[in-house]
Amino acid sequence: MDKIDELARAFAKLPGIGPRQAKRFVYHLLAAPAAERAQLAGLVASLSENVRQCPECLRFYNGTNAKVCGYCTDQSRDDTLLMLLEKDQDLIAVERAGTYKGRYFVLGGVLTLSGKGAIREKELLKAVAARGARGLKEIILALSATSEGEHTADHVRALLAPFRDAVKISVLGRGLATGSELEYSDAETLRAAFTNRHEA
Repeated sequence: MDKIDELARAFAKLPGIGPRQAKRFVYHLLAAPAAERAQLAGLVASLSENVRQCPECLRFYNGTNAKVCGYCTDQSRDDTLLMLLEKDQDLIAVERAGTYKGRYFVLGGVLTLSGKGAIREKELLKAVAARGARGLKEIILALSATSEGEHTADHVRALLAPFRDAVKISVLGRGLATGSELEYSDAETLRAAFTNRHEA
C-alpha cells in the first residue's frame, strides 16, 4: 500500500482537513528532518500515557496523579450550575471569558439533522442524577448557534425531561450570532451570552 496516500487518508480524518491539505502535511513531514518526525510521532504516542479523561465532566486534561480534573475538584465552583458543552475547546473558551464558575459536562459532539453523530447520553443522565443529589438547580445548554447545535439542544431537552421539576434548563442568550461556534467566540460575546441566558 502507498504509505504517502495511507498517511494522507489518516490526516484527512481530522476535523476540517481535506484531501489536499492532508497531502500537504505528508509532504511537509517528508521534507522535515527525521528528528522532527520522530518528535511528532512521540507526542502522538504519548497522548494516551499523559492525557486522561475526567470521569465526571468527561473533558481531557493533562495527566497527573489526580483521577478527577481540577475543575471538578475545585471546591470554590458552584455545584448548583451545570453547563453542557459540545467539546473540550468550548470549555476552554468559556473559562477564558472568566464569567462562569459552575460545573461542566462535555457531550463529546453534536447530533446532525440527518441522524448522524452521537453524544454521551448515558453519562449525561448519570452526571445529572449525581449532581442533583449535590443541589443542582440549573443546567445550561451551551451549544453552538448552528442547526446541529439547536438540534442537539432539542434532543438534550427531551432527554432531561424527567429532571425538569427539580432543575431549570436554560440556554445561552443570543450574544452568539446564529451559525457561530462557541469555540471561536470572543470573551465578551460569551459573557453576554451567559448573562442573557434564558429558560429553554
